[in-house]
Amino acid sequence: MSRSETLTGLGRLIRSQRWAALATLQKDGTPLASMVAYAFDDNFSQLYLHLSQLAAHTGNLLERPTISLVISEPDDGRKDPQTLARLTLNGEVTAVKPDSQTYTLGKARYLGQLPESEQLFEFGDFALYAFQSVDVRYVGGFARAWSFNQSDLEQAAQLSKIK
Repeated sequence: MSRSETLTGLGRLIRSQRWAALATLQKDGTPLASMVAYAFDDNFSQLYLHLSQLAAHTGNLLERPTISLVISEPDDGRKDPQTLARLTLNGEVTAVKPDSQTYTLGKARYLGQLPESEQLFEFGDFALYAFQSVDVRYVGGFARAWSFNQSDLEQAAQLSKIK
């Protein structure tokens, strides 16, 4: 598989899903994984999370903003689930200030991709977070794994755009 085909597959996986496993670290150093919805900007430079501040994972990421997001193809019942494409994005998350342009853009992206979430933006305990990855590990199936950086991720965004 060529680099271009691999990056296209990575980008299509991000675009085709909206549900990811969020991995954070708790105060005592133990990991916590939670499922969260996500949205993305045009070049995957930022993924947006809209999270309740009452959730344990939100408290964790506010204390320790280095997180991972795992996105996978859905299990379709095939004999070997290790052939499913999946990726891990590692990076940092920051709270987005509601009066900022980033918030306006991020909220529009989030609602464009997850329109049923609109009511959550009215809840006082929910906040918008921007996640920027520093590296990506993409597994395109059994024994087909690659590591990429943010620049590669931006290229994947361009290659995977629906024309």
